[in-house]
Amino acid sequence: MLNSIRELYRYRALIVVLVSRDLKARYRGSVLGFMWSMLNPFLMMLVYWLVFSIYLRNGMEHYHVYLFCGLLPWLWFSASLLEGCGSIISGANLVKKVMFPAEILPLVVVISNLIHFCFGLPILAGFLIIYRIIPGLNILVFPLIIVIQFVFTFGLVLALSALSVHLRDIQQILTNIVTLWFFMSPIVYNLSDLNLASKPAILSIIMNLNPMKHIMESYHRIFLQNMTDRGSEIFNLPIPWLGLGAVLGFSVILLMVSWRVFNRLKTGFSEEI
Repeated sequence: MLNSIRELYRYRALIVVLVSRDLKARYRGSVLGFMWSMLNPFLMMLVYWLVFSIYLRNGMEHYHVYLFCGLLPWLWFSASLLEGCGSIISGANLVKKVMFPAEILPLVVVISNLIHFCFGLPILAGFLIIYRIIPGLNILVFPLIIVIQFVFTFGLVLALSALSVHLRDIQQILTNIVTLWFFMSPIVYNLSDLNLASKPAILSIIMNLNPMKHIMESYHRIFLQNMTDRGSEIFNLPIPWLGLGAVLGFSVILLMVSWRVFNRLKTGFSEEI
């Protein structure tokens, strides 16, 4: 894996070019262009806010801020999975070139969606300013959370992009898995409202084994540390270091395994695509 990372570093100029091309191609011909990177999560937030706050009567104060805080990193994660899964197939013309390292393609997808995630942060900052929600010292952990999510996402995308070349069904089922994963992560609900103690034990186990659960909790506790709900500071809690440490360790192992799988399968890419 270290050799592969060094190889990717050698091609850093090419990665920058491909990321730039991907960003320009995504909204080519669009009037608003990169503004859609901000508008898409905002509009999605409005949809979920309408459903869960108006129709289903979620009583959390400033619920739309909580929702947007979770949707931003989730969109980075889900878009990376769905786009990255087919990145080798869609980049067939590059993969067939002798000297081209195919692992660049899933990496470009993850980096491009990370940039879109960053474009959405000013809207989140605007919400925090409007509602006078001042992040505490937990905000210093923000870069670390991004690194953890990046390693976890890239590890998944790397494996999925290689496997989907040989098993095209993965692309079809992944959309449903991502939808289920969304509702198994604390994005549209708060875990304290879910009351896992009253639910079957298997649900609590699954939730705690979900890496995105710990990542989402961390984002909420970073940005919404001083947000109140019904007079109590429900997010004034420490960062879940134990869960984050487990996610980081799992992500590194996942990346190592994924790179091994990718290197074993990439010799057959040219024939399959």
